[in-house]
Amino acid sequence: MSLQCHGSTLGEVILVEPQVFKDDRGFFLETYHQARYAEKGIRPAFVQDNHSHSRKGSVRGLHYQLKHPQGKLVYAVTGRIFDVVLDIRRGSPTFGNWCGAFLSDENRHQIYIPPGFAHGFSVLSDRADVIYKCTDLYAPGDEYGVVWNDPTLEIDWGVDNPVLSPKDLENPRLIDIPLDLLPIFNNTADST
Repeated sequence: MSLQCHGSTLGEVILVEPQVFKDDRGFFLETYHQARYAEKGIRPAFVQDNHSHSRKGSVRGLHYQLKHPQGKLVYAVTGRIFDVVLDIRRGSPTFGNWCGAFLSDENRHQIYIPPGFAHGFSVLSDRADVIYKCTDLYAPGDEYGVVWNDPTLEIDWGVDNPVLSPKDLENPRLIDIPLDLLPIFNNTADST
């Protein structure tokens, strides 16, 4: 399985396909192993874990923090989601491009989103529990977003009549966000 990208691929975004060990009891997998993930290019320290429970048709996102950008390692513990990563870094050669991946309790795939990207997902199963590790703490007042149905992005979330928060409904289109409210691309920085 690979990332589905609209525009150029986002090289910093990493799809992880953990090894799953199955037997008569069920299965076992490592959801994070610092040394092994560092070999894949995921090197930051994670400081917060979040758990999101959503019903079918929910769309969460596209979210980001500006002063306290969060890298995220995301996976679905139950259910199936379409996870989307959007490059919003001003000056980036892939600005406005996005990639998506299906994450589920069947494939056990994970996606790493570096700081400086917006993130969101839609729920395709009856319900979904999503866990994500973050590289910075949640910072109230530092929350920003891009509207889920921005017509220039052409994201097919795979849901009809999405369930959204009032806040997500009011997010602006990417083109309408003032430049000083977007992260800056730095091609010399190691974002992983």
